Amino acid sequence: MHEFEAIILDLDGTLIEDGGGIRPRVRRALHRISDAGVHVMVATGRSEQSAAPAIEDLQILNPMVIYNGAAVYCPTSRSLIEERNLDLIHLDQLLDYAETHDLLPVVMCAGSKRALSPRSEALNYALHDMKAIEIVSPDQMRIDRPIRLSLFSERHQDTQQFADEIRAISDSEAYFTWFPLNLLPSHRDSSLLVVDVQPPCEGKREALRFLQQHHGISPERCVAVGDATNDSPMVKLAGLGVAMGNAMDELKKVADRVIGANDTDAIADLIDELWIQ
Repeated sequence: MHEFEAIILDLDGTLIEDGGGIRPRVRRALHRISDAGVHVMVATGRSEQSAAPAIEDLQILNPMVIYNGAAVYCPTSRSLIEERNLDLIHLDQLLDYAETHDLLPVVMCAGSKRALSPRSEALNYALHDMKAIEIVSPDQMRIDRPIRLSLFSERHQDTQQFADEIRAISDSEAYFTWFPLNLLPSHRDSSLLVVDVQPPCEGKREALRFLQQHHGISPERCVAVGDATNDSPMVKLAGLGVAMGNAMDELKKVADRVIGANDTDAIADLIDELWIQ
């Protein structure tokens, strides 16, 4: 019996190459271990609409953690099987703050993404690769069952400072993630900063909770692979936490191992090492 029974993978900067898509050898390696009974799971900050093409490319249709742990999506039924929601009063406070401080808000719920009309070309470009986004009036931003509010800023210079500012708006519980938009390959030239506000959860650590609860696989028998600070919760808890070679330094410091970059076959090499044929 192999030491590990599951592998959890982030998408952007990890499973997906910078140019888009999954490397063929990586896909074959994941199918090999999946066919052998290893549970392959994706944990991403993406929404279900944004993550679906990558899962269709992978063709391993296990439930996946999305919205940084705030929901679990089933690709087979194309529906959320778990969902947490932001407090509506908190959402109102954040939207009001965004309006008075020149931030671009994007609110998301199951099957829907809504944004206000961007006030600059840089903010407009930030929305260009979001799937099925609607530009709506301020009143239409206050939706039922919100799962995430993303706030884009072109005036902040430091992501931590931006996150601290948003965190201080309310005492309501929430799970915050933040990053420079240029972390994403399609926005390498962007100077925008992003803060995502999700309902209370354990971040991508929820993937480990889901595997234990539904499949009896304990965290110490899981491998977790990522590239950014939002991957830290699962990388730190897993039996083997792995950072990509292109990962943020903060993640590399808490990972057990650092492998090659996402534009190499490093994940396939890791799989061949851990699950010898």
